[in-house]
Amino acid sequence: MYYNVAIVGAGPAGIFTALEIVKLKPDWKVILIEKGPKIEHRKCPLREGSEKCVSCKRCGLLCGWGGAGAFSDGKLTLTPDVGGNLVDYMSRKDVENLIDYADKLYLEFGATDEVFGTDRKIFEEIERKATLAELKLVYSPVRHLGTERSLDVLKNMQNYLDERITILNNTSAKNLIVECEQVKGIVLDNGDIINSEYTVIAPGREGADWLTQEFAKNKIGMVNNAVDIGVRVELPAPVFAPITEKLYESKLIYHSPTFGDEVRTFCMNPNGEVVQENYNGISTVNGHSYANIKTKNTNFALLVSEKFTEPFKEPITYGQHIASLANMLGGGILVQRFGDLLDGRRSTPDRIKNSIITPTLTSATPGDLSLVIPYRQMQSIIEMLYALDKIAPGTASRYTLLYGIEVKFYSARVKLTNELETEGVQKLFTIGDGAGVTRGLIQASASGVHVARTICKR
Repeated sequence: MYYNVAIVGAGPAGIFTALEIVKLKPDWKVILIEKGPKIEHRKCPLREGSEKCVSCKRCGLLCGWGGAGAFSDGKLTLTPDVGGNLVDYMSRKDVENLIDYADKLYLEFGATDEVFGTDRKIFEEIERKATLAELKLVYSPVRHLGTERSLDVLKNMQNYLDERITILNNTSAKNLIVECEQVKGIVLDNGDIINSEYTVIAPGREGADWLTQEFAKNKIGMVNNAVDIGVRVELPAPVFAPITEKLYESKLIYHSPTFGDEVRTFCMNPNGEVVQENYNGISTVNGHSYANIKTKNTNFALLVSEKFTEPFKEPITYGQHIASLANMLGGGILVQRFGDLLDGRRSTPDRIKNSIITPTLTSATPGDLSLVIPYRQMQSIIEMLYALDKIAPGTASRYTLLYGIEVKFYSARVKLTNELETEGVQKLFTIGDGAGVTRGLIQASASGVHVARTICKR
């Protein structure tokens, strides 16, 4: 069947592409292909009482309408400085306008009005303390939906588009159809062929591996992004409360003195929980928080960015390999007390039980992360924890929990034009986290709006 536009992936990038095309070209035929189910059918056994991750073929936290962000805490970081690389393709002002537009769309579909971190005086007060600790605090106002509201907003978008475009759930894109340096459509996993004038690839982090392989096969240019590998930190909520109560999320960047590597906080969840995800059979760790349900803990990621050079060409495989080592040792996610890490010993169930922190991810196996994370990244993480302790005393407590591995699969970056069209193949656009273009909900959404407008103008 023929369509004006075919979109692969129903994460924020793909959804916002469809929303904008429907608005600008309501008579166009659009198809959106998603490997997971509708949002109301997405389930995770671990979240519903299972003692451990059962390694679903398609992880309920990652696959389905809304993508990996559906069950996240729904943070819209309203600045071009965080969450992506769109400023590499267009002016800062254009990115700001796209973010503002995408934010208004979220509001139209039910997002909450409250925005955290807009008070400049409060920001400057915390920024001064961060500077004294050799940390850079990035100004990043945040609209926090919470997992519950995020699901409601995405359900509203799904219902709206369901009446206006064709949506295929539980269906994967298998191959691109490329002829004479122009995309012609997609072959689905069931053998069906989708012919389209334009194709938008937005598979998210979970589909980054497929994207890399498919683009290599079609000789579409890729470059290495930095590889982000680290841990999920969990500590008592009062430790970070002086910061989270004012900013909600603090984006802090540090350059470790030993190696000079960039370490950054990511996805801070005040009173949230640590969760396990399954990327193609590999267990990784993440964090969620809710609008109305509170735990006694706060969690956030510490990610170390490493930029590799030639001949290295497999950043995603590198991240998968390190995560698989943790899975091998712990049968899934490892957890270790910071004090045990410093003492050179593994954590045990008794040591975890005798701590002042009760882990929110109860299925994590007490172990030794130093057997998994390379020395360079581990040393950088340790130095970052001590730096954070200067602005949030208690961060470097011996009881602080470290979960591993957290790795972000957006390490491969497609070579794109300023319109986000793939270099070398006409009418093929590649957006979102899986393409290495973005690293968060709002910039992924903005990239979809940008591509939709480009296509409709043509």
